[in-house]
Amino acid sequence: MSTASGRIVVRPQVMNRSVRYDDAGAARIQEILNYLVGYCILFTMGRPKNFSREEVLEKAMPVFWKHGFSDTSLQELERATGVNKSGLYSEFRDKEDLFVACLRHYLEGQEKRGLLTKEPLGWNNVETFLKHGPLNKEAQKGCFSVNSMRELAILPDEAHVIVAESRAMLQRLLAMNIAAEKPGMDPRLVAEMVLAFFSGLCIERNLKSGRASSTGKIGSLMKILRSL
Repeated sequence: MSTASGRIVVRPQVMNRSVRYDDAGAARIQEILNYLVGYCILFTMGRPKNFSREEVLEKAMPVFWKHGFSDTSLQELERATGVNKSGLYSEFRDKEDLFVACLRHYLEGQEKRGLLTKEPLGWNNVETFLKHGPLNKEAQKGCFSVNSMRELAILPDEAHVIVAESRAMLQRLLAMNIAAEKPGMDPRLVAEMVLAFFSGLCIERNLKSGRASSTGKIGSLMKILRSL
């Protein structure tokens, strides 16, 4: 392609003769090229999202919580979130990635509640944690992390790490609260027992009588702990 006297000359390789365009024709060609370039950019970027990541996590988490990882289908996730397969996979690599993101989202929310970090540290925090740590919503009973432990054998490796780190953090926080009361036993051992008790409470919350029966058990445990 060359220019001469304000005219554009295009010399296609497949043709022996030159094709000339006047200024109007050149402008039209430029307009078409600009349109095609813009279309290609939009096609590459994809359509803009009409959903937020946090909304998807909030709506997908109860589905995983209720049915478990293995029994949750993509169709159920689509119905719950209102986002189709292509939309979900534009934000998450696959079902495993969405599950891991839900697990992180849940644990971050629990951490923000600060049940074990309120001052002063002590038995009151431990009792509050046992009473209010396990949730009791319609499709969210107990603890999402504890419920997920039942499927550890088939969960993504990243989920194993997240659950292990979360439990280690809870045990450290429990030990800090227990140590503040200066018991006669090693606070770390007591914290381990309390965490095991908490896991049992979370599983029991899935039963119809779970919350009612757990109240008395928490009271009995706290009497024992305060006597240490």
